[in-house]
Amino acid sequence: MPSQSAKKPAKKASCPSEITLEVISGRWKMMVTYWLLQGERRFNQLQRELGGITHRTLAKQLREMEADGLVERHDYGEIPPRVEYKLTALGRSLQPVLMAMQDWALKQGAKLRPPRKI
Repeated sequence: MPSQSAKKPAKKASCPSEITLEVISGRWKMMVTYWLLQGERRFNQLQRELGGITHRTLAKQLREMEADGLVERHDYGEIPPRVEYKLTALGRSLQPVLMAMQDWALKQGAKLRPPRKI
């Protein structure tokens, strides 16, 4: 009998785009990617630039992105703590995806209903 902690087989995506959507889904991951495309960032700097994200939520998003291989975390082991985040090559490969989304929004956004308040 398999243990309860055994992982279930991954559900096969019915559309390849599902993989991309799963990786960038959520309110913050695309914005974290945007800022990290500008260069390495420390945690507090990212939090200020994102505006409105809690410490807990940003930490969770960064952990998920690190687990997906999009973000690299470098802990300098100093006191006070200094930790920097940067995109991996895989994370940087999302740039054309984000740019295509931006282009689409600029061209088609006015045709959509007004944005919802989150």
